[in-house]
Amino acid sequence: MHWFANPARFMRIAETVQPWIAGLAVLCIAAGLYYGLVISPADYQQGETVRIMYVHVPAAWMSLFIYTILALASGVFLIWKHPLADIAARAAAPIGAAFTAMALITGALWGQPMWGTWWVWDARLTSVLILFFLYLGYMALVNAFDEPEHGARAGAILALVGVINVPIIKFSVDWWNTLHQPASLTRLDASAIDPAMLVPLLLMAAGFKLYFLAVLVIRMRTLLTARRIRALHMVE
Repeated sequence: MHWFANPARFMRIAETVQPWIAGLAVLCIAAGLYYGLVISPADYQQGETVRIMYVHVPAAWMSLFIYTILALASGVFLIWKHPLADIAARAAAPIGAAFTAMALITGALWGQPMWGTWWVWDARLTSVLILFFLYLGYMALVNAFDEPEHGARAGAILALVGVINVPIIKFSVDWWNTLHQPASLTRLDASAIDPAMLVPLLLMAAGFKLYFLAVLVIRMRTLLTARRIRALHMVE
């Protein structure tokens, strides 16, 4: 991994793979939306409202996935002091916050006709809201210091402390009595989702992950270029 962690080498590789990742992301999301909105049938109980699932569920998965990446990058930065790990964490945080906000908004749009309310303070929804605030707190903290390294260290500590919220979100519907339904895709016996709905769901999940990788690469390249420009200004 240290071979890929060299900033100059990373920039060369990123310039090559980024267009391909972005193209695959567009194809997967377009196919997922087409299958989900046109081909996939309506649910026998929820009707057409169930189509919100194809955005809400992958966005919720991404909010947890990206925060895990953020925490891992923060841990690498604290242990090995590698600047590219800090760059990766800083680049991932706004994307994760956007996916978390998307999950919260689409969840409210889905919950209102199903539950009769836009919001309830149950374990799953509250813990996801805390995750959103953790993203915002990280972004505020890393930019709150005049010395970038101090901000990076403080933000990394917050990210590692906040990672305890990830399993809480994952298992909240099993540990507490909530309105939110339990897992349907990761059951040990078999998926509870019909294949006609599972295909667009997985396509959207793949598209969102590819989108994350594409935007992450763009943001990392931008942050590396900005850091290089700042270093040149300091030399001058």
